[in-house]
Amino acid sequence: MTVTREVALGEISDIALPDGRTLAAADLVRAMTVEAGTVRFVIEVADADMARSLSSVEAEARRRLEALPGVEKVQIVVTAPAGRPAAGPGGREAPPMKIGRHPTGQAGPQAIPGVKHIVAIGSGKGGVGKSTVASNLAVALARAGRRVGLLDADIYGPSQPRMMGVSGRPASPDGQRIEPLRAHGVTLMSIGLMLKEGEAVVWRGPMLMGALQQLLQQVNWGELDVLLIDLPPGTGDVQLSLCQKAAVTGAIIVSTPQDVALLDARRAIDMFDKLKTPVLGLIENMSSYVCPNCGHEAHLFGHGGVAAEAKALDLPFLGELPLHLEVRLSGDSGTPVALGDGPTAHAYARLAERLVRDGVA
Repeated sequence: MTVTREVALGEISDIALPDGRTLAAADLVRAMTVEAGTVRFVIEVADADMARSLSSVEAEARRRLEALPGVEKVQIVVTAPAGRPAAGPGGREAPPMKIGRHPTGQAGPQAIPGVKHIVAIGSGKGGVGKSTVASNLAVALARAGRRVGLLDADIYGPSQPRMMGVSGRPASPDGQRIEPLRAHGVTLMSIGLMLKEGEAVVWRGPMLMGALQQLLQQVNWGELDVLLIDLPPGTGDVQLSLCQKAAVTGAIIVSTPQDVALLDARRAIDMFDKLKTPVLGLIENMSSYVCPNCGHEAHLFGHGGVAAEAKALDLPFLGELPLHLEVRLSGDSGTPVALGDGPTAHAYARLAERLVRDGVA
């Protein structure tokens, strides 16, 4: 029997809790991964007292999983929603993990251990679908067999938890390192996972820069072929900090075809040029719309403008992505459209194949 995430979950689903429910019925298991013979997951509970009452449950889960053929190691972290492990080895509690601080000094851009490529997904303005492109491209690359991470660096407006269908606070067993979550084959981290839904981040520039540094260097990203960074719109502190703090392979610019979006896309390209970060190419999003009733194709935002801009700037044009209702529905439901088998999913698959062929993913 090959041990998959589903097999591991099934093995522990009927373990009884002190209140009479099962582990599955209580929905306490978070962020389970099965990689190279190691099963990792988090048991998220209401408070420290409840966590201490689950020592027998943790022991039984460990016993069952270690008995599965091919499982060499089991790592379980019990955490409370406040974000610190409620009970660590010997009953000791780790200090809480806080995101948002002034940046610490470092000598130039640093690589992230285990991460081969870092690719920024940027845009000159909001509303062009950059976050949608980032989540679906991550899923498409994972479906193409790549080991993919996705960092939601849009600190003021994090949307990746909703688009990727994840919830629950990431664990920090030692108060220093963060265990990211996983969804649809993608390793994911977002400031949105550290906040209550609808809670605003009200930080000045230095806090933003420090938070990004933490999300890059204090997350256990593991072995990745590529880490996609979903940047906020514009040319501000986060973009500057990313290129100064991390060894970025390059940036992809997302734009819609109309002139006002292209004007801002040029500013984003100029920013990356000034930061000496290669622009890997341009993507035209919302390029066409096909009526689901009559099949008529319309170009609501124009067509071909991004391709023409890429040619004028001597940059690669990576492809067109259509505007479909299913894109919005899939994003709202947490099941990216790239998981499917329609024309939009195929467009993302072609984009992923292009990046793999170009050696940046």
